[in-house]
Amino acid sequence: MRILGIETSCDETGIAIYDDEQGIMSHRLYSQIAVHADYGGVVPELASRDHVRKTIPLIKEVLAEANLTPQDLDGVAYTAGPGLVGALLVGCSIGRSLAYGWNLPAVPVHHMEGHLLAPMLEDDVPDFPFVALLVSGGHTMLVRVDGIGQYELLGESVDDAAGEAFDKTAKLLGLDYPGGPVLAKMAESGVQGRFKFPRPMTDRPGLDFSFSGLKTATATAIRKEVEQNGAMDEQTHADIAYAFQEAVVDTLAIKCRRALKQCELKRLVIAGGVSANTELRAKLAQITQKLGGKVYYPRPEFCTDNGAMIAYAGLQRLKSGGDADLTFKATPRWPLDTLAPC
Repeated sequence: MRILGIETSCDETGIAIYDDEQGIMSHRLYSQIAVHADYGGVVPELASRDHVRKTIPLIKEVLAEANLTPQDLDGVAYTAGPGLVGALLVGCSIGRSLAYGWNLPAVPVHHMEGHLLAPMLEDDVPDFPFVALLVSGGHTMLVRVDGIGQYELLGESVDDAAGEAFDKTAKLLGLDYPGGPVLAKMAESGVQGRFKFPRPMTDRPGLDFSFSGLKTATATAIRKEVEQNGAMDEQTHADIAYAFQEAVVDTLAIKCRRALKQCELKRLVIAGGVSANTELRAKLAQITQKLGGKVYYPRPEFCTDNGAMIAYAGLQRLKSGGDADLTFKATPRWPLDTLAPC
């Protein structure tokens, strides 16, 4: 069985074809970083317009690369939510229209289920059940996963997501958008111990997250440095970046360890844009090894939004009869634990 995947939930247009025997046959990703850089963040209207321009050409490219025609496909999957409603509507309308025109089933996919299942694109895949840490610019959550569609939300961020906190803190440091990866690179030159930031909500029971206070603590440290010294040198920037990243990584690791023990599981999956962070991967590898377990994650190109994860998730849904009728809608807010099991 073979399916086309379309991802347009935010600022990246991802298209892929996935075959349940051959795996990923073709994939393309267009990033809108240059479009939004001057504004310091995603402008929804510009994102939607760019998806309109790029989606169809990218679909033609992946079909040509895979040497396929629409008649060789068994379905079309598209991200139906959560995300920016205008951007979602582009992918929904194109995906639904192509499916109708090609006489194929159309499959609406939950964006975070796509991320959660992205490690299944690799050779070494986790067995169910496992605990998943989903960390991106818009979401931070811990989920117990007993099967596809069998999700129990264990905890989530009550304010800023981890990726959002990375980007906002990078902006405080004067870094260009998107700042998260740039901040992580800057942290490599930082010195441990010069700055110490809090590990929010780790001193209380539960598995929820909060990163707004950490962002505020970082802003306070930056302001004090400027007030005392007039400006911050390059090393101070790096030291603050190091301390901030260390605090985020420690917070996520503490909660993951707590979740694994609470669920009495040893397998951990991390996915979403922040899962590409090398320090986070190393820290989670340490804690799972100490528990006698293992951590799984997708390759870096499939950590951020992409069409391959939507195609894979869509194929699993299609196999269980999860295709949609002609009436479709974008769902900008869509709780993961409301999905039906496959």
